[in-house]
Amino acid sequence: MTPILSVASEAYPLVKTGGLADVVGALPDALTPHGFATTTLLPGYPALADLIAQGETVHRWPDLLGVEARLVAAQLGEHPLLVLDAPALFARAGGPYGDTTGRDWDDNWRRFAALARAGGELTSGHVAGQRFALLHAHDWQAGLAPAYVRALGGRAKTVMTVHNIAFQGRFDRAHFAALGLPDWMNSIHGVEYYGALGYLKAGLEAADAITTVSPTYAREIRVPEFGMGLEGLIVDRADMVSGIVNGIDPAVWSPANDAALPARYDADTLDARAANRAAVEAAFGLAPGSGPIFTVVSRLTWQKGMDVLADCLDALVAMGGRLALLGSGDKPLEAAFIAAAARHPGRIGVRIGYDEALSHLLQGGADAILIPSRFEPCGLTQLYGLAYGCVPVVARTGGLADTVIDANQAALAAGVATGIVHDGVTPDALTHAIARAVALHADQPRWRRMQLSGMAADFSWNESGRRYADLYHNLLERP
Repeated sequence: MTPILSVASEAYPLVKTGGLADVVGALPDALTPHGFATTTLLPGYPALADLIAQGETVHRWPDLLGVEARLVAAQLGEHPLLVLDAPALFARAGGPYGDTTGRDWDDNWRRFAALARAGGELTSGHVAGQRFALLHAHDWQAGLAPAYVRALGGRAKTVMTVHNIAFQGRFDRAHFAALGLPDWMNSIHGVEYYGALGYLKAGLEAADAITTVSPTYAREIRVPEFGMGLEGLIVDRADMVSGIVNGIDPAVWSPANDAALPARYDADTLDARAANRAAVEAAFGLAPGSGPIFTVVSRLTWQKGMDVLADCLDALVAMGGRLALLGSGDKPLEAAFIAAAARHPGRIGVRIGYDEALSHLLQGGADAILIPSRFEPCGLTQLYGLAYGCVPVVARTGGLADTVIDANQAALAAGVATGIVHDGVTPDALTHAIARAVALHADQPRWRRMQLSGMAADFSWNESGRRYADLYHNLLERP
């Protein structure tokens, strides 16, 4: 087995704020059949305290970017885990990136530079007993890791995966001296980025290969609308950029085995979803009805198109639809959905926050899931929807475009449609898509065919794992 190191700021089920954790948690299993043994490096957050206490110290730093730190060996499922135990950086109340009020930690520049430095040393022969052929860095929090490998003279190949290019890790350039990087990296060819430090930019510059989480997103980020200032670098390195759609873990997301569902089901027992539908109605205070239940499981942000959806809610209700929303985010958007629920009691139910079990129930009981994102690198909720027979209604962007087959006339006639895809994220476009969903739902035989087509699609990690393995093999074969 070829040893690789995966460096990330979160991994399911240990710590999760979004889809990044699901990907990092699933990759080790997906790569094992292809001859790769994955060790994951994570920060030592309080959520990992028990693992740290029970683990074995394999390395100590008296001074890792100004703090004492150690590496603790533990397990992530059946795979090795290394935890960067640096209490001064990570043992604090709040989330992985910010305090209990949601404000970013002022020292995030140091926290995640330390994580990346540890990854760079691990893959450059600086930690006794640890050898890796390849380093795989995920998002800006690990973005400096490929730069450290280069600075330390490491021979390991490096891969930088962009899960969302909008989050770049930009910090004051005055911090450069504390990073322990050579002076030449304080430039456009290193970590300098528009007069600041760019952690994601540094990874994109230094890595041997760049991946995004869908083929369409890999193309989109070459233009200013989606590249967020990094499009020039992406174009310059275009021959190193590829897109690999995320998978989902059937051990976690399977309606036939999901303990969060009152009634489990598969393609042969789809009628059992009715019990879950009733549970959704009860949980969100929705009056029973024959019209479709739409759901949203999302961050409530501009990127996700939630402002546009808020403008369409009166129309959704007027068409006979109902909405069950689970999410949190921008306070004005939270207030807009709460106000809509007050205007339409029994038709719109809102839960502010996140609940993993409730998200499973919504996929297993709602009729359709709304995902009107302005940009979506991959998206996982539409994949969960497909697996659970919860028909996705999505914008044509990124991974949404790559994974959902629009219910146009030809696709419906061929029996391959799996959802509804709309162009543009405007009230008119989304209202029209919702109207299409309501009309299709009224034709239950056709709606069921869409559900079954989605459930038949294979979005497990089998194919995605093979593609990552092919990428690794190609890199390792290069001189």
